[in-house]
Amino acid sequence: MGILYSEPICQAAYQNDLGQVWRWVKEDNRYVDVQDGFNGDTPLICACRRGHVRIVSFLLRRNADVNLKNLKERTCLHYAVKKRFTFFDYLLIILLMPVLLIGYFLMVSKTKQNENLVRMLLDAGVEVNATDCKGELKSADNLADELQGQFSVFQYGYTALHYACQMKNQTLIPLLLKARADPMIRNKHGESSLDIAQRLKFSQIVSMLKKAS
Repeated sequence: MGILYSEPICQAAYQNDLGQVWRWVKEDNRYVDVQDGFNGDTPLICACRRGHVRIVSFLLRRNADVNLKNLKERTCLHYAVKKRFTFFDYLLIILLMPVLLIGYFLMVSKTKQNENLVRMLLDAGVEVNATDCKGELKSADNLADELQGQFSVFQYGYTALHYACQMKNQTLIPLLLKARADPMIRNKHGESSLDIAQRLKFSQIVSMLKKAS
C-alpha cells in the first residue's frame, strides 16, 4: 500500500500520476516545494522514494528545491540512493530470468533508471554530503494525547554515500564520488563510508573510496 500523504500533489508524485502533479503545479507553482504535514516529504522526495524518473524530471524543470529536507532531515538524494527493487520487481525478474534472459535485462534496466535518477539530482545541485537526522529526543505529544514524556528517534547522520556503501551499490558510488562525496564523513556511530565498506568486506568499494580520499 505504501505511504498515504495529506498533500494531494505528494500522493500523486508517489503514485507516479504525472497528470495530477501537473494539475497542481499549474494551479500554483508553489506546490512544487510543498511539504507534507505527516513527514515533511516534498513531491520530489515522494517521487524519489519510488524512483519515478518522469515525475522527478518534471519537478526539476519546475525548479523544485533539491535540498529541502523532510522531518528525518533527508533530501531527495538519500531516497534515490536508498531506492531498492520492489517485491514485484524481484518477482518479475525471477519469473522472467529463464525466458531469453528477459529478467536479467529488466534488472539492468531498473538499475540504469536509478542511476539516471541520481545523476539528475546531482546535476540539479543537490548537496551530496548532506546528512540525515540528528538522533535527538522528541516530544510524543503530537502522536497521541494519551502518550506522555519523550521517545527516542533513531537518526543516523548518514550521507547518501553511507547508504550506497551499506547497500553495496557499485553503480552509484562512482557517481557520488565524482560529485565530491566525502568518504571520511562519520555518522552518529562514528563510522565513515570507508569504515562501513571495510566492515562489510566490500573490497572493490574499499578500493574506490581509498582512491577518492
